[in-house]
Amino acid sequence: MNTNKKAIELLERNEYKEALKLFQTAVDQSRNVQSLTNLAWIYSNEEYDDTKARVLLEEAINLKPTSHFPYSLLGEIYIRQENWELAKTNLEISISIQPSKTSYNNLAVANYHLGHINIASKYFLLAAEKSDYALYSHVKCLIELDKLDEAKSKLDTFSEHDDEFVGGVDVADLYVDLGYFKEANEWFNKCWNVYWKQPNWVSRYVYSLLKLNNKLTANEIINKAIREKTQEIDEAHKDSCDDDWTEDDKRNHIETLHLEKKEFEDIMEKISSGYIPFMEFELSIRTDCYLFGCIRHNHPEYQD
Repeated sequence: MNTNKKAIELLERNEYKEALKLFQTAVDQSRNVQSLTNLAWIYSNEEYDDTKARVLLEEAINLKPTSHFPYSLLGEIYIRQENWELAKTNLEISISIQPSKTSYNNLAVANYHLGHINIASKYFLLAAEKSDYALYSHVKCLIELDKLDEAKSKLDTFSEHDDEFVGGVDVADLYVDLGYFKEANEWFNKCWNVYWKQPNWVSRYVYSLLKLNNKLTANEIINKAIREKTQEIDEAHKDSCDDDWTEDDKRNHIETLHLEKKEFEDIMEKISSGYIPFMEFELSIRTDCYLFGCIRHNHPEYQD
């Protein structure tokens, strides 16, 4: 049995330290595409050391690999390091070798940060499943591109019954941006007893209610949020401290809760004076297994 196979089997048995030693041994024996990429994957995904992983992958790519694995993994790492141009370059090569939804999504993320919204929109759609975060990001791009009818049509297909459903508040947020406040309120209402009450999305809910001249419900929403936050503060004061939850942690948590309560108390006045609550939008990177010879994912060992 070769060194890589032994390392993979040890990893499958959760014997991590022994597996890491063998992945390192494989590199010492031969600095080839497989050994360099596999050790890089371990550094990135188990050691959380993207700097070491990047150096190994750059060496692997200098060997002109015929597999997309090193390009895909290096693209992920460059995104985490916010090196959008190099992420884009490596992910484009990855896709030219073997397209995947993971790389399509990550290439969309890189293009979005580079300001290439139209290209990002295209790749998010290629990465998307029904009602998932990639499709949500695609719709967000369409709104930014002022393709509002197309965005509304796509958004109307979202269902909480789909396996990869992004979440009701996210859907509601997009309806707010599109100006469809009735639909936004329907989704916010579904989420009220499910989601943690945070000022940003609650303020968006209040804003959409006020756009429909429903001030009574808006006030009810605010008062409920304030009561819940007050209860959280009371419970936080009773929390016991230990090594994992210090007095400083408790004090900072209570301070945050008071700030959130103050935001709820100020929502109505701010919106009434023209403030439009902004939508929080964070792009989501995807990760995958890029281990040559991985038993779990049935990956073959590297072949030139």
